[in-house]
Amino acid sequence: MTKGLFISFEGIDGVGKSTQLDLLVRYFEELGRTVCRTLEPGGTDLGREIRELLLHRKGEVAPRAEALLFAADRAHHVAILVRPALERGEVVITDRYLDSSVAYQGSGRDLGFDQVRDLSLFAVDGLLPDLTVLLDLDAEKAAARRSNTGAEPDRLERAKTEFFETARKSYLDMAAAEPSRWLVLDAEQSVETMQAKIRERVQGLLG
Repeated sequence: MTKGLFISFEGIDGVGKSTQLDLLVRYFEELGRTVCRTLEPGGTDLGREIRELLLHRKGEVAPRAEALLFAADRAHHVAILVRPALERGEVVITDRYLDSSVAYQGSGRDLGFDQVRDLSLFAVDGLLPDLTVLLDLDAEKAAARRSNTGAEPDRLERAKTEFFETARKSYLDMAAAEPSRWLVLDAEQSVETMQAKIRERVQGLLG
């Protein structure tokens, strides 16, 4: 049976994760692999309800409550969708995973890097991706990209630039501490250049 492969895409809002994810899904499909494309929060029916609470409800969400809601979504997501797909030998590609919580809630909300990481690992029973792709971009440049989309920003996207720069630094610190899992790409490179580097790294995982 073909071994499952788990890949996550990370980065602050506006770095171009969706574009690279689309291209990688197409690559695996061309290889004949079954791909489970998903996202956090919102990869399951329950997750979509939690996503609505987290990103679109009016009013504030207390930082600890926010972290716990993300963890609840992630626990359900992994149990219901991610692990079963990996056990079937599928390629699971997710737009955000637990590293987002460590960067956004642990560092950005100042809840504590270790506390949020421990909570997240508990939620997923220790499951980490085989590869995490980080698209890295200066927070001000990312904000400019978000404003050019014309879409209404969600609750997190309305955070100040300083919040995103803190999250960005947290991402880079995590990647430096665990280089075997992470691939860090300068998001100012061309779409084609970034995708080529992602596929080169993926080929090493496929053997």
